[in-house]
Amino acid sequence: MARLKQEYEADGFFGIGVFHSSDEENIGTLWRSAYILGASFIFTIDRKYRKQSSDVTKAWSRIPLYHYDDFDEFKSSIPYAASIVAVEMTDTAEPLETFEHPPRAVYLLGNEASGLPPAVLEECHKTIVLPGAYSLNVAVAGSLVIYDRGTKIRSTLPRRP
Repeated sequence: MARLKQEYEADGFFGIGVFHSSDEENIGTLWRSAYILGASFIFTIDRKYRKQSSDVTKAWSRIPLYHYDDFDEFKSSIPYAASIVAVEMTDTAEPLETFEHPPRAVYLLGNEASGLPPAVLEECHKTIVLPGAYSLNVAVAGSLVIYDRGTKIRSTLPRRP
């Protein structure tokens, strides 16, 4: 049997999600940004999402949303060889400006009020921080991270029709 050589527009993939979201509208906005900027999927941990009227792109029909009851369920379900990248304001986090995105990444954000718990941060492969002295809205922070990924790994940004 001959080997089949497939060519892909981009190597790797990424997903993005929120741990213990405090506002359902943030998930809808993040979903829309994730779809527009080339994510493979989004997810929630600990809190479910309800469909938002603000989703004018109908992102729900284009990329999947997964829900996990807790972090352990999420961690056991991430794709093979994917890195969990926490987005959190910590002293040890790498600045987004200098961060080299892994080809297979799952970005994890906490909510604006409490962030990611220390036990969750310990389980992440990398931690990055965005510029600024205060926490950004979670949908804005997630959108900035995936935009940064797209500009650094240009082949992951979808092409306009």
